[in-house]
Amino acid sequence: MEVAQVYLAEEFGNAGSRTHSFGVRAKQAVQRAREQVAGVVRGKKDEVIFTSGATESNNMALLGLAAYGHSEGRQHIITTAIEHKAVLEPLERLEEDGFEVTRLSVDASGRLDPGSVAEALRPDTLLVSVMQANNETGIVQPLEEVASALEGHAAFLHSDAAQGFGKKFEALRNPRIDLISVSGHKLYAPKGIGALIVRKRGYTRVPLQSLMVGGGQERGLRPGTLPVFLIVALGKAAELAMRENESRRATCLAVRERALEALGSLGPQVVGDPDHCLPHVLNVSIGGLDSEALIVATKELVAISNGSACTSSSYSPSHVLMAMGMSEDEANRCVRISWCHMTPEVDWTGFVDTVQALL
Repeated sequence: MEVAQVYLAEEFGNAGSRTHSFGVRAKQAVQRAREQVAGVVRGKKDEVIFTSGATESNNMALLGLAAYGHSEGRQHIITTAIEHKAVLEPLERLEEDGFEVTRLSVDASGRLDPGSVAEALRPDTLLVSVMQANNETGIVQPLEEVASALEGHAAFLHSDAAQGFGKKFEALRNPRIDLISVSGHKLYAPKGIGALIVRKRGYTRVPLQSLMVGGGQERGLRPGTLPVFLIVALGKAAELAMRENESRRATCLAVRERALEALGSLGPQVVGDPDHCLPHVLNVSIGGLDSEALIVATKELVAISNGSACTSSSYSPSHVLMAMGMSEDEANRCVRISWCHMTPEVDWTGFVDTVQALL
């Protein structure tokens, strides 16, 4: 937040103003942030488009290809049944616009079979959209294998990387991934900032069309005055994520081990394949306990959730867990526990005692 404060209180120039030093310094700060964000995926700074967050980035990537798809007669899209609503809902809108969407299932481990992508490909496939890691289970998808399945095909590859950007690196550095959606607050930048990384294929850019008009900022894809203080904060967060990756990962894994050890006496069922899970996410069910009852009983000890935070105002059984083959009752018993390298020590003994009283 220190770097954000500087560009809120001291360096308040508009990065779009070229006629004075205030604007020049602001532009330089924005360009530095582009380099920092691009560095996470070994991209180029001119491939970074700043947005308000991964939801806007997803909409820009998906809806922004509609005009090109229509003009080329390529109106088929492949995705998975476990995507975030910020991907699924734009795709529903594309279906209303004449596109056909194939939603691939995952297995009980929460993972997509890359072979199913190859089987679903058609000559008119415009886009494949597969998330890097799931927001409810933490399960990491086989992005590199998906990219390989697209070899020789013109389809664009998009990944909603909100959960794993700055945490898992190698897959997102694959140059075959054309579009990467980034969420700032998942990297501990302020809420309200994100990015869409739009890679070039040689000298050719992905043919995105702007969803808004009113200015030439961000290569015409995202008009409006740039929020410099948010952008520089995202850049710094990306830099720190790279520098501190190993220590952050080790801390998160240690928390995971303590959590599983403490919960062992409760006989938890862990959701998804632990060998392909982000180190800071744990999705479990305990006995026959309903997730809502568990959340209410332990709210003074931990902040846990069910489903997605973006749909929590109208809770319904998780589409992710049901796509993994669970029944509604099974899905309703699952809770997501997540943390970060800065999370205070949890009173796991108190948590277990509270849950034991419910069983």
